[in-house]
Amino acid sequence: MNHRPTVAVLDYGSGNVHSAVRALQRAGADVELTQDTGTILNAEGVVVPGVGAFAAVMDALQAIDAPRWIGRRIAGSRPVLGICVGHQILFEHGVEHGIVADGMGQWPGEVTALPEHVVVPHMGWNTVRPPEGSTLFRGIEEERFYFVHSYAVQSWDFDQSIEAMHPPKVTWSHHGSDFIAAVENGPLSATQFHPEKSGDAGMQLLHNWITSL
Repeated sequence: MNHRPTVAVLDYGSGNVHSAVRALQRAGADVELTQDTGTILNAEGVVVPGVGAFAAVMDALQAIDAPRWIGRRIAGSRPVLGICVGHQILFEHGVEHGIVADGMGQWPGEVTALPEHVVVPHMGWNTVRPPEGSTLFRGIEEERFYFVHSYAVQSWDFDQSIEAMHPPKVTWSHHGSDFIAAVENGPLSATQFHPEKSGDAGMQLLHNWITSL
């Protein structure tokens, strides 16, 4: 019997959690929805979902001390996958309605509103531009993925000298302007789109992540 890695989905009151749990199970993981510290630290993978406003998601995560647990996993090279706002909060700041909220600061950059001249939220299927050597997008480089968001990180200014041997792999998409659709950085990965809503392509992406654990 093939090994099914254990994946903990962080339970902190975010919506859309159960669809992510079901998708991860179909993609090959044994999944537990939890906020138990031991489970989160010891699982082979952890998924941080997120729906709603940047500041509200950060507040909810801080209420259960999740940033500290996530930081411990990353420091120990234990895989973490952020989805949607769970992707956004990994950056330094989020700016919504003129209010700046601190993120986890794993990557440089601000989450800001998509351009005024485009329809928001950016809702529906869109192509992405993954870099060469991507693990998440292996075999699905030309596929489309499902987005629902009005904010994004629209620039990347990472000091490549920090990790000269293994710079992060950044995937881009476009809606009015280029924005970051995904990042792969050692144990830490994240997607702005919803793989659990992205059909066969999203299932393959989750399977790619699970088999890398």
